[in-house]
Amino acid sequence: MTTIRGVDDPIVEALLGVPEPALRWQVRTRVLGEPDDAALRAEVRESTLVRRLLAPVLGPRPPGVYAKWQGAHWVLGALADLGYPPGDETLHPLREQVLAVWLDESYYRTFEVRSKAASYRRAGVPVMHGRARAHASQQGYALWYLITLGLADERCDRLAERLLSWRWPDGGWNCDRVPGADTSSFCETLLPMRGLHAHGSPQAREAAEVFLRRRLAFRASTGELIRPDFVQLHHPLYWHYDILGGLRGMAELGLLGDPRCADALDLLESMRLPGGWPAHARFHRTSAEIALHHDCADWGGASSRRPNPWVTAEALAVLRAAGRG
Repeated sequence: MTTIRGVDDPIVEALLGVPEPALRWQVRTRVLGEPDDAALRAEVRESTLVRRLLAPVLGPRPPGVYAKWQGAHWVLGALADLGYPPGDETLHPLREQVLAVWLDESYYRTFEVRSKAASYRRAGVPVMHGRARAHASQQGYALWYLITLGLADERCDRLAERLLSWRWPDGGWNCDRVPGADTSSFCETLLPMRGLHAHGSPQAREAAEVFLRRRLAFRASTGELIRPDFVQLHHPLYWHYDILGGLRGMAELGLLGDPRCADALDLLESMRLPGGWPAHARFHRTSAEIALHHDCADWGGASSRRPNPWVTAEALAVLRAAGRG
């Protein structure tokens, strides 16, 4: 079992000694449980990492809001995760951009269709067999990061309303346009669940059952692993899913004590390397060039043989929240 003793733990001590203030903030607040440090958050705001993230969206030719992974949507999500100080009015222009996109009138337009091909013939949210096929992770992520960054206003209620209007009978969401799809998707449910929880919506707990019924990675029907990449670790996760992302969501909802989290926690512990936890794979290429799947930030790379500091900090935070230390 992983032991988190505090600053005498060599992994924790090593992370506290890194120059990156966002890593130190995460370890102090999420692993050691120290009070939030405004001075350290101010360091995060002025850090090289944050400047790199903001450079494309504040430049003369910013990428589209959803441009992967350099648009305003992804940048605000990263800032929220890094401990960027809340309530910064200089981010208001980025907030306006994302809300203009995710509250566009097309998201209030639903239409019934019977086939996948027909679902692409009109703008709006297609509905098949009573289930809205919406990319709910988009509005869900925006709801989470706007609240976390202290940028929320009454329009966040509208984001929550859209999410709740698209829920599937099992409590989650799915964008799959195959008519026979009848179960919520992990990738489309994780971020809406987190966003609704931050918003104070009780339906977040119902969404958590989508994961808990499947022990965060396994089919409810057979017990088999749903997808191999669910048990690989990544950073950043963006809109994807893995067990560490699922466990973080359960931590935010206070559900890590549920016995159905135990298998995922055991798996996470088993992945520990001598110096921490690895990023087994990544969904981005580190580059300042504006292009698909480029990310301006250096997130430590991916290798199954060496630890990644961002994954390590997040794994330690989850295990601390689970009482495994």
